[in-house]
Amino acid sequence: MISFINRHISANKTIGMLLLVAALCLNVSCKKSLDVDSTRLAKEDGHWTSLQDTRSGLMATYGLMRAALADNNAHWLWGEFRQGDFAATNRSDLKAIVNGDLNASFPLLQDITSWRAFYAVINNASLLIERAPEVLAVDKRYTEVNYKVDVAQARALRAFAYFYMVRIWGDVPLITSSHDDGSFQAKARTDQAKVLVYAESELVAAAKDLPYVYGAEGNDLLPGLYYGYDADRWRGALFTKISAYAVLAHIAAWQSHYIDAAVYTDFIMKNYAKANIAYSTITELTSSDGIFNGASNNQIICFGFNDLYGESTTNGHIEQLVLAAPLITKQTPDLYVPKDTIASAFTDPNDQRFGLDTISGLSRTNYFVNYSGETPVFSKIKVLRGGSTNGNFAVYSSNIIFTRLEELALLRAESLAVLGQRQDAISLLNVIRKSRGVATFSDGPDKDLIKEIFDERRRELMGEAWRWYDQVRYNKIKGNNTAFNDLINRKGIYWPIATDVLNANNQLTQNSYWK
Repeated sequence: MISFINRHISANKTIGMLLLVAALCLNVSCKKSLDVDSTRLAKEDGHWTSLQDTRSGLMATYGLMRAALADNNAHWLWGEFRQGDFAATNRSDLKAIVNGDLNASFPLLQDITSWRAFYAVINNASLLIERAPEVLAVDKRYTEVNYKVDVAQARALRAFAYFYMVRIWGDVPLITSSHDDGSFQAKARTDQAKVLVYAESELVAAAKDLPYVYGAEGNDLLPGLYYGYDADRWRGALFTKISAYAVLAHIAAWQSHYIDAAVYTDFIMKNYAKANIAYSTITELTSSDGIFNGASNNQIICFGFNDLYGESTTNGHIEQLVLAAPLITKQTPDLYVPKDTIASAFTDPNDQRFGLDTISGLSRTNYFVNYSGETPVFSKIKVLRGGSTNGNFAVYSSNIIFTRLEELALLRAESLAVLGQRQDAISLLNVIRKSRGVATFSDGPDKDLIKEIFDERRRELMGEAWRWYDQVRYNKIKGNNTAFNDLINRKGIYWPIATDVLNANNQLTQNSYWK
């Protein structure tokens, strides 16, 4: 993500080591808070005396958030593959996830149904918020502005972690302070509505102190260098004001609070240029050196694996599951999009993402390769180490991008359509369609605008871990899918909680659908 993770918390390229080192350096005592006894090596009393400590604490929190999403490729297993467009080839554990059999007895499912990694983020963020004032009091180099921005990022990351968990598990324990002293007692789950109210209030407060960009001269909130680096170094790496509003918009939409979602996305659309954000071209979206590689202002919320800083890994990338020959030596991908699914999703022959030339019959390969073979290979995201695609190794450098401008434009279109502001919604929808070579949408009495918007999200965001959550929101809006509505009503849209988490805290109960 950023080289500070390497230089200041000594995390190496593997996700497991990143979690371990961050835990040793900053005492990720949330493990003892919710699950297991602490393995802390030293007390915190000797820390939090200089801006190096705040810098390390903040970068560790980002690193832990990246690890929570990347470990076991969980970001995509939670959001993309469950009852989505991808099918599994041979692996039984992946077939279970695709089919929604989430309490099947596989080690992978036990790992990704644990929320421990998110509470590591939350505890680290809380610790920084509580201890940063001590640094402000003793280190003259640590300015009031720097302090406010650091705390704002920690609050935003903590809120983001809670929102992410709510989408996966529903009700989760709400913990708003660190527990480094070992005094924490087992805590029951908190109603998700209360958790999201807390997350929203934290993000609103954080947004006031977050800049549009970091390390830029003339920045009204944070002028000059940030921790010694200019704007180029921080592009796409840290939470900005736009990032905070993006999460706020999604919290609102997840709760069907579309008036609030419209307000938050309106702020984004009016101010994204201040953060030097722009729409991505099809080349920027799908090339090996595009938005999923390296640093970019267009990565509104991003957790990076930049090869420039030695962060390439084998785990934590969709490529590990979906790439195969001719891009890498692997013969068959673990997951693929069947041809009939591709055909049903990409209906415009001129679609730059995927389309069939009506004269030659050849396919455009921005999203897929080997379409003429038995198993198409999803190749939209294909960032091999250093941006190479020579197929000689399977080490990846692709970023985990939570959201970008196209996604937020379509979220705003969704919100406006629900609120009955059809023309404004259509205008935003057509911005995306035009940029991908798709015919514009024309309104009419028989046109289903909501469906058109979600169909466009399906195409544009394929492989970016939105498919499951989009299906939940879509079916909440439409209410005409009996089976899915039953899943919503019975809380089957959430994942089960890992057995070891339940065993470690007798105040917790399993999600009712999975009992």
